Amino acid sequence: MPKLTTTLDHYEVWFLTGSQNLYGEETLRQVAEQSQQIARTLDAAGDVPVKVVWKPVLKDSDSIRRLALEVNAADSVIGVIAWMHTFSPAKMWIHGLDALQKPLLHLHTQANVELPWGEIDFDFMNLNQAAHGDREFGYIQTRLGVVRKTVVGHVSNPAVTAQIGSWQRAAAGWAASRTMKLARFGDNMRYVAVTEGDKTEAELRFGVQVNTWGVNELADAVHAASGADIDALVAEYEDLYAVAPELRRGGDRHESLRYGAAIEIGLRTFLEEGGFSAFTTSFEDLGALRQLPGLAVQRLMADGYGFGAEGDWKTAILVRVANVMGAGLPGGASLMEDYTYDMTPGAELILGAHMLEVSPSLTSSKPSLEVHPLGIGGKEDPVRLVFTADSGPAVVVALSDMRDRFRLVANVVEVVQPTAPLPNLPVGRAVWKPAPDFATSAAAWLTAGAAHHTVMSTAVGIEVFQDYAEIAGTELLVIDESTELREFGRELRWNQAYYRLAQGL
Repeated sequence: MPKLTTTLDHYEVWFLTGSQNLYGEETLRQVAEQSQQIARTLDAAGDVPVKVVWKPVLKDSDSIRRLALEVNAADSVIGVIAWMHTFSPAKMWIHGLDALQKPLLHLHTQANVELPWGEIDFDFMNLNQAAHGDREFGYIQTRLGVVRKTVVGHVSNPAVTAQIGSWQRAAAGWAASRTMKLARFGDNMRYVAVTEGDKTEAELRFGVQVNTWGVNELADAVHAASGADIDALVAEYEDLYAVAPELRRGGDRHESLRYGAAIEIGLRTFLEEGGFSAFTTSFEDLGALRQLPGLAVQRLMADGYGFGAEGDWKTAILVRVANVMGAGLPGGASLMEDYTYDMTPGAELILGAHMLEVSPSLTSSKPSLEVHPLGIGGKEDPVRLVFTADSGPAVVVALSDMRDRFRLVANVVEVVQPTAPLPNLPVGRAVWKPAPDFATSAAAWLTAGAAHHTVMSTAVGIEVFQDYAEIAGTELLVIDESTELREFGRELRWNQAYYRLAQGL
């Protein structure tokens, strides 16, 4: 199997233009030329990360249906952008929209920015009537219940390309989840509720195949790592990180680092050979492993893999999706957990971490590579990367199984630096201020029944997760600057009714 890729370079979004044969060949030629220019402008925009491919103008029902089927069959195509340059009678789109299984963005734009007032005649009106045609297209999408994102404005406007770029990233995350294979090494932590869930429904809703392997199958791969491969990886560690002296060659604990390298080699080998892009472990189920995987998990997340601790496969899905959606952007995505609070009135902060497994993609500084006791799991002291996440905007998102549906809950946050050093907390960690404030955020999170494991993304913000939830048809509750608890409670009750009704009998 090929190595995991976390890039958008191999994806395409097709640009579809609607018209009809009524206008004659000269008008249709201009439609094609102008729509190609729109597509080229989008493709060249710096904040549009996925290649935009223009397709010939669509003028009849059969060609639209056939193109939709072609989109569905092309693995590299993650969605379509549709624009009605002229009036495109919407009944032509019924079969195509009904057949389309990929994300759709409706772009409401036109070829020109300003109107040439003194030159406008009816030929100009016939050619430049997206204001007319897109309303017809909007009607049929709504009539058919088609899920889509609608973006309004000229493609020269950065606000327009930014929205399209966010949608492309969400579509890429959807494509990644639809093809994701997730390996659970052992089961979830005993007696824990939120890490449970319906794996069959997850495969139906998100496309993710979630299956379990005995942890000793992983241990066999770890113990098969060659000395030469371990030497090479240890050398890489010493080049990339501030390695504690006791872990360096000749140090008293160097063997601990070598075993940490063997875990990474074995884990990568297992995941690559099985075609997995996400995985879980559990400190309660380590079998023949001598250490809880820490360093290896951190580095694999930084390379784009999804991960969930204690068997939490739902968070592993989110971490992988967030890594894909943030490909090429500064920052990263990581497993995170709200651990403890600074409850100083008016200056409340949340300190997040996990036992070992926080991705170094959250920092631009050089992490320290250290070994310390873990206190749980009953194994040898594990090696891990120690750092504090960079300051800046972020979002923390949880995925929970609510019995009749999955629920995403997202909190917009600001990562800050700790108010004092943390010399006795040798893990990757992040400190943040939640929006709109600590009390409202925590109360809303608890009321929503959101999980204690999250993905923290410092690469993409809330809009991308909103687009992903729309594409996936999954409930999303957002906690941000506008959140007010009474309205949040109403939204929860409305959603409960809506999602029950939307499922049908």
